[in-house]
Amino acid sequence: MVTGTDKKNYRIVISGYYGFRNSGDEAVLRSILLALAEQGEANGIRIQPVVLSADPAWTSRMYGVEAVRRMHPKDVLNALRASDGLISGGGSLLQDATSAKTIPYYTGIIKLAQWLGKPTFIYSQGIGPVNRRWMDPLIRSSMRKSAYVSVRDAESAELLKRIGVAPGRIEVVPDPVMGLPLPAGAAAGRAAAAADIAAAVPVLGVSLRHWRKDGADLGRAADALAELASRRPVRLRFLPFHTPDDAETSKLVMERLSGRLAGGSSAELAAPGDDPQQMLLEVSRCDALFGMRLHALIYAANQMVPMLGLSYDPKIDQFLHRLGLTPVGTTEQLDPIAFADSAQRLLDDANGWKEKHREAIERLRQQSQQPAQQIAQLLRHTISR
Repeated sequence: MVTGTDKKNYRIVISGYYGFRNSGDEAVLRSILLALAEQGEANGIRIQPVVLSADPAWTSRMYGVEAVRRMHPKDVLNALRASDGLISGGGSLLQDATSAKTIPYYTGIIKLAQWLGKPTFIYSQGIGPVNRRWMDPLIRSSMRKSAYVSVRDAESAELLKRIGVAPGRIEVVPDPVMGLPLPAGAAAGRAAAAADIAAAVPVLGVSLRHWRKDGADLGRAADALAELASRRPVRLRFLPFHTPDDAETSKLVMERLSGRLAGGSSAELAAPGDDPQQMLLEVSRCDALFGMRLHALIYAANQMVPMLGLSYDPKIDQFLHRLGLTPVGTTEQLDPIAFADSAQRLLDDANGWKEKHREAIERLRQQSQQPAQQIAQLLRHTISR
């Protein structure tokens, strides 16, 4: 098919955790869509995405793309049959920590595309943890038969190597969200807001999620934030990345902080809506960020906002490691004194933090479009219709 501008059109199905209104995963999707459009243009082709979504109508409205039901076999089969290939990713799709069904689902989509003779592309995935060894052949087979494989950290690459994927076939790239831009027209408003805030109480963005059943990790987070507020005025701005769950978690922590914030300190809940770029804008307005959600930390890096990470999963440690950082604590241990000391240093010397980590962050930004570039070139040079 040739478009009116003589650009060849390629229909590409995109499989991931989309349509659940999780800001991090939706940011991944928007980043991929923007990168594919840009790299398609650079390579003289047009890439037409078809997203597998939990809520196709919402996904179509949000991104202006075609979407189909991800859990309806007939819809998925028809989309793949009419496609020129499949992108699987990004995000933490191939792991069994959340469910034993996750890996079979995502590798099943990949294998179905391969059985239909469609090229498959693995887009900046975080692989693991994989605790059930019977999952290894599912991952190995889907990776070996993919036209392109990229992962978002060295640990994911090592895991793939251990289960039998050739090292030379694996490219380590940043998370796609490192390349996500602010919403159109945001720059001017952001500059004005920064000028207003400069002389005011510093803003600490807070992104927490429910993890431990007993809530002890959230109690420790509240204690740490209260310790910081006892030392200096601070505006705690809670950022719910996955609604409604994170909003409820934030409210719980805010309740635990009630009566514990010293004069000049406050706590509030942001409501940026479902658009991931609006959440990115919220993060950009913070002076520092305390994050448990991986993409809260990635948003902060994207906007050069100093950060403190709370680890609940190896992917947190892996991302922080790429910036030369370590977690301030974990869901099992968070010392309020150490946290407050670290947070004060960030708030007092944000410019020092930025200069120290600028080179690593810029490198990740620049590399964030590599998968889209590789995919566009493979489509252009190896796939004919």
